[in-house]
Amino acid sequence: MTTTTHTTAPVGYYSASPLMRAMRFGLGASQRLWPALGVRAAYRVFGTPLPPKWLYRGQQPGADWRREAWSFEDANLGIYHLAAQDSGAESAPVVLLVHGWGGHAGQMLPLAQAVAAQGLRPVLLEMPAHGRSAGTASNLPQFARAIDYVAARLGADGHVLRAAVAHSLGANALAYAAGRGLPAQRLVLLAPPASPREYTRYFAQVFGLSERTRAGMQRLIEAREGILMQQLEPAAVGPRIAQPTLIVHDRDDRVNRFADAEAFRDAIAGARLFPTQGWGHRRILKEQAVLAQVTQFLA
Repeated sequence: MTTTTHTTAPVGYYSASPLMRAMRFGLGASQRLWPALGVRAAYRVFGTPLPPKWLYRGQQPGADWRREAWSFEDANLGIYHLAAQDSGAESAPVVLLVHGWGGHAGQMLPLAQAVAAQGLRPVLLEMPAHGRSAGTASNLPQFARAIDYVAARLGADGHVLRAAVAHSLGANALAYAAGRGLPAQRLVLLAPPASPREYTRYFAQVFGLSERTRAGMQRLIEAREGILMQQLEPAAVGPRIAQPTLIVHDRDDRVNRFADAEAFRDAIAGARLFPTQGWGHRRILKEQAVLAQVTQFLA
């Protein structure tokens, strides 16, 4: 099996703005004046989804969707069901749809509508600190725990989890959850990132952090979450995934490199990679060619 190594950090997540410049100045000052405080401040900023969730209040699923708030850890999760399926489709297999870091449930609506057209039951999951869900901070391990929790509750309610579909950091979390026994029959990873460690290096570069501060932040995350970052990478996760897996990634993605998708493809036995061109990181969530590939794979 060939392994693709992820060597280049993403380049397009944090955009230049007065807020970013202020945060860079504050983090730089704190790491110089009080290194331990600098590590804790970096940890906090790294775990804060950007852009702020209130910017997406108007882009939530509309009246066609029924929202539930499920308590989860120190926050909650937003669960969206298609209102038209509340009667007559209870037994339809469920497809769980998960957004990425800094995203929201509304981004998954085109896929949800395509899934519903196939007679399946889409369920949108909105993570803590995202969209309308409570909380101000989150991280990749919490994303994975949330996917596990929602899948377990759906199963306890008698639903069959036909598939789980996730975008960006949500896809990384889904792969980790699948490797730990997630009862989904199929997986779809949309623009997944391969290396949390590389992302901390990108974060440190953007905010002017020293390697000492970056490494301290990584150790703090790992200690608090009880997991090492390399345990979340394709080489560790992929061999444990048994489900048929489809990966979709655009060659022009400026947030997560195309090589990340290749790393997951190489690590997951039988995984299929559908490459696209010219649609970037988020546009793939609504392009008809991608919707057709995903629904065909789920069917």
